[in-house]
Amino acid sequence: MTQAPNWIDELKRTAQQMVGPGKGILAADESTGTITKRFAAIGVESTEDTRRNYRETLFRTEGFSEYVSGVILFDETIRQEGEDGTPLIQLLQDEGVIPGIKVDRGAKPLAGAPEEKVTEGLDGLRDRINEYREIGARFTKWRAVIRIGDDIPTPYCIDVNAHALARYAALSQEGGLVPIVEPEVLMDGSHSIEQCFQVTEATLRQVFQQLARQRVSLEGMVLKPNMVLSGKEASNRAGPEQVAEATVECFLRTVPAAVPGIAFLSGGQSDEEATVNLDAINRLAARVRAPWELTFSYGRGLQAAAQKAWQGRPENAEDTQRAFLHRARVTSAARKGEYTREMEAA
Repeated sequence: MTQAPNWIDELKRTAQQMVGPGKGILAADESTGTITKRFAAIGVESTEDTRRNYRETLFRTEGFSEYVSGVILFDETIRQEGEDGTPLIQLLQDEGVIPGIKVDRGAKPLAGAPEEKVTEGLDGLRDRINEYREIGARFTKWRAVIRIGDDIPTPYCIDVNAHALARYAALSQEGGLVPIVEPEVLMDGSHSIEQCFQVTEATLRQVFQQLARQRVSLEGMVLKPNMVLSGKEASNRAGPEQVAEATVECFLRTVPAAVPGIAFLSGGQSDEEATVNLDAINRLAARVRAPWELTFSYGRGLQAAAQKAWQGRPENAEDTQRAFLHRARVTSAARKGEYTREMEAA
């Protein structure tokens, strides 16, 4: 029997590059259904060509690699070529940006718990990971969804999602790709920041128990969690200082120091809210000497302004790239704890 390659040194190097100083990760892995909704909001039909044109415009933004270490791609995108025939993945590689790939198959209703979900996609994952590595991917992503509501989440929901995340992470590392482990406690609802703290803590404890049981190298992974936030519909939503205190405390309790970096998702926050909160978290983390890099892995938080500028028109390419580069620049400043609101007008 042929022994599997030992990728651990490469995984560690890649993970460290992904959370390198001043840089974060662009989540451009929207499913076809999700990007169709976002294009509809700006009056653009979602076709293979429009999706490619939009993403190619982003990937050709001059200078974005100064702020972005890696890009999470969707299966369609990792196989596409630009208008001149250059594979989109090569555009990233030529700029020193690490290509990654979303490998889960989405959140589906959890059997026996119809209000909760479990992420599917483990069947055939080993073969898909091997194929993605051959194409050029160097990391993967898997998202679990935890919703706060009346009597939820249940321990059952947290357990099965943590187990799936760990199985995915083990398979990813076996295949030589760094896993981004994404347990997202949704901000949908009217829950308090205290409720979010409790659920996030319980979720992360179970995730790291499962990662340990399934022999995942913590040094060769990146955690992509939610910040600890009030629900979107909550009254008296917590401000950035309280968000920072709750988030840093929660993660100091639950995330081992061996994890090289935490790349927060924007999770439905506005561009500015996601930036201000990330800045507050990094300022506090520096004071308490938190052991990990605290960065970003934003989708909407980096792209909303760019999509609004793009409007599906090729003649808007420069405005699109300017909007994208601006959000990348100010988010990078927040990742260093150096953001100011005056930067928004620059």
